Amino acid sequence: MKKAHLLSDTFAKPQAVPLREAFLFWLKLGFISFGGPAGQISIMHQELVERRRWMSERRFLHALNYCMLLPGPEAQQLATYIGWLMHRTLGGVMAGVLFVLPSLFILIGLSWVYIAFGDVPVVAGLFYGIKPAVTAIVLQAAHRIGSRALKNGCLWGIAAASFVVIFAFNVPFPLIVLGAAVIGYFGGRLVPEKFSNGGHRAANASYGPALIDDDTPTPEHARFSAMKLLRLALIGAVLWALPMGVLTALFGWDGTLTQMGWFFTKAALLTFGGAYAVLPYVYQGAVGHYGWLTPTQMIDGLALGETTPGPLIMVVAFVAFVGGYVQQVFGAEHLFLAGALAATLVTWFTFLPSFLFILAGGPLVESTHNELKFTAPLTAITAAVVGVILNLAGFFGYHVLWPNGFSGHLDWPSALIAMAAAVALFRFKRGVIEVLIGCGLIGLAVHLLH
Repeated sequence: MKKAHLLSDTFAKPQAVPLREAFLFWLKLGFISFGGPAGQISIMHQELVERRRWMSERRFLHALNYCMLLPGPEAQQLATYIGWLMHRTLGGVMAGVLFVLPSLFILIGLSWVYIAFGDVPVVAGLFYGIKPAVTAIVLQAAHRIGSRALKNGCLWGIAAASFVVIFAFNVPFPLIVLGAAVIGYFGGRLVPEKFSNGGHRAANASYGPALIDDDTPTPEHARFSAMKLLRLALIGAVLWALPMGVLTALFGWDGTLTQMGWFFTKAALLTFGGAYAVLPYVYQGAVGHYGWLTPTQMIDGLALGETTPGPLIMVVAFVAFVGGYVQQVFGAEHLFLAGALAATLVTWFTFLPSFLFILAGGPLVESTHNELKFTAPLTAITAAVVGVILNLAGFFGYHVLWPNGFSGHLDWPSALIAMAAAVALFRFKRGVIEVLIGCGLIGLAVHLLH
């Protein structure tokens, strides 16, 4: 009798989800979303498709395919999409904000500890071991994306070309993205088999009927309307222009906070292929052009971003905090306030486009439940990103292993830690956080022994 009751529960259609229940789930997700986009998407699939059955697998993967086409963090955009589909605009904004908010608060706290107490031997020792591990992690990211994206010689050639132009000629990342997109556009028409990318496909697994099932009609709020699209575009323009106008009025166009808003708006539109793809652009601007932080601080920030929940692109909050703090935007007596406000503003400008892409583009996606087409430019961009990330790994490795340049000595302990991290990641498939903690402890031991 009990078994029959369980079976009836499994195959009964779930009840409508109250907004409060959805709020609690998205809040919980914001605190447990470790593991990068793959881990975050896996958590959402287990919770929303398999366990709670808020959405069928086919509808889930259809939404994911769209989010993977967009610049920005696909896991956060997927949460926004599902929240929007279930509870209209309020639900989408709620899901997307809660995915990011815990990470922002945690990173502001960690950034303050890092910049204020980074010279304390224990903290310095931990980061001594973490830096080489980050080099291995970025190398693993290049391998992971490359093994998925580089399916033929043409795509390998794009990856190699992107590495050469950024390494040898320091070509700006936006131009590399644009060039790859043009190659993909024409290549997809001339040799479509070289640029085909089927995306994620639904498996045959059945978890029972879902609240939003394969045949569930598109709700009224998710149907396309030109007036809705225009209204959203106007609201988005105001939400961007209002804070930018206030910053310009208070600090001038060349002010640190104004330039951060403008720079990270551009960065937000270039995050094809995940956060690792845009890190070289952030480095070129934040380190090379503006001098908001040093190369070493950039590596440390990436390590902090890896160890906190939320999307990895939240490393921009660390960059902004350090920049606002070091530049003393509000004077020497308000360093924390400057850093915290800079981190919050940059998070706003980084994620605003993500919300607009989902709320404006979602109705177009819901109008068809078949595979998305025209992905050739994205395929080419992803291939180019592999070369860019490989260059980033080389850049990090140079600054970690030869801290005084090639004319100085090789830092042997850092080299051994980097090799150990690579073996743990590639050979034993250990998690990123495990590797960072282990290498941090080794670095602490080495530092204290010195």
